[in-house]
Amino acid sequence: MFDFLTTQANTNDNLALHCNYGPVKFAIQCDDDVTYAVADGAGVQLSDTEPSEGVDFTMAALRTHWSELFKDEPAPGFQTLSAMRRTQNLIVTGDMTKFFQHMMLLEMLFSGLSDNEPTEILAAPEVEPVIGRYLRLMLEGKPHRLYFEEAGDGIPLICLHTAGSDGRQFRHILNDRAVTNRFRVIAFDLPWHGKSSPPPGYEYDVYELTTDRYMEIVIAVADALKLDKPVVMGCSIGGRAVLHLALRYGERFRAAIGLQSALYAEDRSLGDPQPEKALHRPDIHGGKLSGASMAGMIAPQSPSTERWETMWHYMQGGPGIFLGDIRYYFKHGDLRNGLADGLKDSPCPLYLLNGEYDPSATPEMGREVADLANAVHFEVMPGMGHFPMSENPKLFRRYLLPVLEKILAA
Repeated sequence: MFDFLTTQANTNDNLALHCNYGPVKFAIQCDDDVTYAVADGAGVQLSDTEPSEGVDFTMAALRTHWSELFKDEPAPGFQTLSAMRRTQNLIVTGDMTKFFQHMMLLEMLFSGLSDNEPTEILAAPEVEPVIGRYLRLMLEGKPHRLYFEEAGDGIPLICLHTAGSDGRQFRHILNDRAVTNRFRVIAFDLPWHGKSSPPPGYEYDVYELTTDRYMEIVIAVADALKLDKPVVMGCSIGGRAVLHLALRYGERFRAAIGLQSALYAEDRSLGDPQPEKALHRPDIHGGKLSGASMAGMIAPQSPSTERWETMWHYMQGGPGIFLGDIRYYFKHGDLRNGLADGLKDSPCPLYLLNGEYDPSATPEMGREVADLANAVHFEVMPGMGHFPMSENPKLFRRYLLPVLEKILAA
């Protein structure tokens, strides 16, 4: 059943780049059968006999679950190893540090992250209509230099990126004239993210995003740019932030669009260390782990180029930044405290879009928010994961453009 791993490794000329922690030995349990594997820069060797020195870890799943992973379009929760682990359809035991060290390698071997599709061919060089600028402002009593990109004219549309990434996730929307002909799209990098610098003295701080801090940043940017009744659209932590903004500052916004919004988030996988604890350790490459983890949040139908670009943004994050963001996602921004009841009375209309392949903010969790808030619009996006605007922008615009039409007509 796992013979394809040998072929997969032999056809990947860059496999050695993902073996910088040395060889990895692991067992693959399928019902009661066990296959042993050793992967290194030279390829993958399979055996029915356990290596004399043992294995680093074991990955166990039912035969039906392994078979689902290997389909061209697996069911939600089965698209990658990390997705299966989040949904507890894959149980990993043993040395979890070794597992996280080699997670990118494992995902490339098992999950078919690349489909070798043709890349875009440009007939001639072109300059995009996107303008990048820096905004200097005070936040929490410290000077900050925030980077933002904008394009278009009309109603301001503030875009909030996901945890550990930056505003590049919205580049397709910034270049979509169907949007920018009527909206002034603004995507900024949170402090410490992308091209936004940390504040002076950051070397003495440990970055952690809180609800109050997040709200202050968004309102400060809107005030500094003198935005009148903007629309705010956020994904993941941004999808949570739009809920807090609707609760605290609903009168300030024309509408809020929540992508992958949910009242809470939690790590549902098993093992120690948990992924969030492994993101900022000297013995694990946090960037590669972040990228590999996000592979499991992307729908299998998403084009390979966009998938890898989305993952690349995560692999570039500063040390401890993704970890600091998900503290807000898992802890500070949790809305299971009764505050969310106020959403139905907010003057800010709420529009919600949730991808079917997102194991973190599932369609069911999005529907929970929609019912609680009496959302104007809620829709599940088939064939979409956690990063709709960047993982599959052509498909996403089919869902976004009708929502923007409704906002214009309101």
